[in-house]
Amino acid sequence: MKRLTALALGLLVSTTLTSCAGLAPGDASGVKPLVVYPVTSNDTPYSQCLRKLQTVPAANLPVFAVGEVADKTGQVQYYDKAGNNLTQGAAEMVMSALYKTGKAHLVERYDLRIPLAEVKLAEQNRLNRSVDAFGKLPSTDFIIVGALTELNYNIVTGGIGLRVAGVGGGARMAVVNVAMDLRIINSKNFAVAYVSSLQKQIYGYEVEADVFRFWDSTLVELEAGHVRNEPLQLGVRSVAEMAVYQIMTDFLRLPRDPSCALVENDHMSSYLEQLKPNGETTK
Repeated sequence: MKRLTALALGLLVSTTLTSCAGLAPGDASGVKPLVVYPVTSNDTPYSQCLRKLQTVPAANLPVFAVGEVADKTGQVQYYDKAGNNLTQGAAEMVMSALYKTGKAHLVERYDLRIPLAEVKLAEQNRLNRSVDAFGKLPSTDFIIVGALTELNYNIVTGGIGLRVAGVGGGARMAVVNVAMDLRIINSKNFAVAYVSSLQKQIYGYEVEADVFRFWDSTLVELEAGHVRNEPLQLGVRSVAEMAVYQIMTDFLRLPRDPSCALVENDHMSSYLEQLKPNGETTK
C-alpha cells in the first residue's frame, strides 16, 4: 500500500511539473493559442422559418425600430459568479431575427449616440459631409419593445442514485423555462397593435459515477460523469425568433409555413375544472 501511495504521489508531482513547464514563457512570438471549434452561424431551429419568409413576394415593406427588451425577471446570481442569469442582449436578438426575415426595413432607434454625433459634427462643419447630405431620415411604421418576463427554475427536477460501500452512481435531470413578452406599437398613433407572449422550456441532465475507498489511512476517490444542458441563452434566442415569426405571419399576414407553426398546449386550461368550487362545470 505504501508503494502504491508513493507511486501515485510521484506521478502527481511529475504531472504537475510537466504542466508547469508548459506555462513557462515562450519565444518572442508568443505561444500558440488553442483553437478547437470554428466560428459558426448562431442559429436556432426557428432561424430557417425566418429565412423562408425571404422568398415570399411582398411590397411596401414596413419600417421597424426595436426599442428596449429588458431583463425584468429579477434573477441575479450573487454566488459563484455574480451577474444576471439571462442575457442582456435580448433587443439585439430581436433585431437579428427581423433581419433574417428580409421583410422589414430596420432603422436604428436603440442607440442613437453615434448617429446624432455625426449630425452634430456636420452642423459644426467638422465632417467632409454637409448636414444637408443627411437628408430626411426615414420614420418608423412600428416599434417593438418588451421584456424577458420569466425565468422559472425546477419546473421538474428528478433523479436517482445508488451507492453501496462507496461505489455507485446516479442521474439527475431538470427543466426550467424562460418567457418573453413583446408588443408592437404603431408609430402614427402609439396604439399597441399586437402582443406576443411566448415561453420555452429548457432541459438538462447529468449522469455520474464514483468510487470512494479508504485503503488503510489513505483516501482514494474516483469520479466520472457527463452533463448536457440545452443552452439557456439559446432558449432566449429561440423565443425571440419565434416571436418575430409570429409578428411577420399573424400581424403582417405573411403566409405561415405549417412546419413552423407554434406548438399549442392546453396545460393551463385543464386546471380550470380543479379550481371551480363545489364541483361546478364550465358551460
